Amino acid sequence: MEAKATLKYARISPRKVAIVCDLIRGKSVGQATAILMATPKAASELLLKLLKSAAANAENNHGMDPEKLYVSNAFGTPGPIIKRIRPRAQGRAFRINKRTSHITVAVAEKEAK
Repeated sequence: MEAKATLKYARISPRKVAIVCDLIRGKSVGQATAILMATPKAASELLLKLLKSAAANAENNHGMDPEKLYVSNAFGTPGPIIKRIRPRAQGRAFRINKRTSHITVAVAEKEAK
């Protein structure tokens, strides 16, 4: 069983989120927290908050042991793009795409071997 936490419509590009997700996927919750606190990326702050939420969901809603938790899945998918216009020379206009993300972090309990 796994516990999830989701953030929708985050104003950050999914490409930037994917870089930080790759750092924590498969790590224990304690190790992933340490990595996120030391990573100087904008997405690390959002993912840290999501990781804490997923760990709390696992403990409170599913009765899992917080010491045995690891990040089973972490990913960011594209959300809707907010389109803006930038005025350019001679009456032209260039489009600016402000990308959004839906970020999901899932934690599960490590099986005893």
